[in-house]
Amino acid sequence: MPMRAVLATVITDKVTETQAAEYLDELAFLAHTAGAETIRRFTQKLSTPNSRIYMGPGKLDEVARYCEENEVDVVIFDDELSPSQTRNIEKIIPCRVIDRTRLILNIFTTRAETAYAKTQVQVAQLEYMLPRLTGMWTHLERQRGGTGTRGGAGEREIETDRRRVRERIAHLKEELKKIDRQMATQRGGRGGMVRVALVGYTNVGKSTLMNLIAKSDVFAENKLFATLDTTVRKVVLENLPFLLSDTVGFIRKLPTELVESFKSTLDEVREADLLLHVVDISHPGFEEQIGVVRQTLADIGAGDKPVFMVFNKIDAYTYIKKDEDDLTPAGRENLSLDDLKKTWMGKENAPAIFISAREKIGIDRLREDLYHMVREIHAGRYPFNNYLY
Repeated sequence: MPMRAVLATVITDKVTETQAAEYLDELAFLAHTAGAETIRRFTQKLSTPNSRIYMGPGKLDEVARYCEENEVDVVIFDDELSPSQTRNIEKIIPCRVIDRTRLILNIFTTRAETAYAKTQVQVAQLEYMLPRLTGMWTHLERQRGGTGTRGGAGEREIETDRRRVRERIAHLKEELKKIDRQMATQRGGRGGMVRVALVGYTNVGKSTLMNLIAKSDVFAENKLFATLDTTVRKVVLENLPFLLSDTVGFIRKLPTELVESFKSTLDEVREADLLLHVVDISHPGFEEQIGVVRQTLADIGAGDKPVFMVFNKIDAYTYIKKDEDDLTPAGRENLSLDDLKKTWMGKENAPAIFISAREKIGIDRLREDLYHMVREIHAGRYPFNNYLY
């Protein structure tokens, strides 16, 4: 039986109610991915979140009463809570309290398959936990009295625990450095083959597209973060070989601990010759998702890479057709797919294509376009081999 979850968020002046609803939809999807069922959502309009308890006292009391009356297992907040906020909220809420960051970390823990991914996630978890140790131990205020103790007379257990966590983080990071060197050697051994990387928001269909292009069997599922480990496949289009990689999907408010620990995994993106930016065009907030991906690419040093925009899930795209006598300006939700193709997406400097990976619509055209792009990169790198193409 899934856990019963309640979602809570503050709507600030910088966020519209529509955006807030989309953010809570995403948080509910995250909760579902983690095995929880959302039974209620609480929102409150504030200029800024309450520094002590995130929401206002009255609203938080309302959440607490609902949880008590409805046997709620967990309350999930859509922002990262400070350690003091978490401790204060836990005094009021009669069930488990987690924030968006902790939820994503929990999902990454269950999704990690290889030793490398598991180590990366463990580092992120420990770095998240380090400033929150005070609220996680029941014995923290006791003293280590007596002589001969490891930390010296009178050292508080909290300091001992912090030191142990720091030592564990340092050890794991050394392990990651060793694996990074091995992976760098492997990448260097691939010769001068052109590298193409799939990037995009989580759950936009990258792994499904990878399977179609590479004729492989990369795990694909309609849940967030189905792929954590980077998968690299050799692809041959016509007579032209290249490497295609699929990496972890990006997401709004991706925890900084995860960005840091997964930077080495994203080396495939940084070293790619071409990025296929996959977009779920059926998502109501796909423009914002594009912005999140672009910002994340810039953050990891890959913002200047050549990009081929792949607008996926055209089979699921819907729009609201305006009545002829409706004179209000048309919004994005009123644009048909043909209208969208004529807008800024088709006019950007980056080339674009509209497909459905699930229904295999536009895949042949995608392969053809990809072949020409890879061939151009290869020809620039090996000008004397052009006779092969």
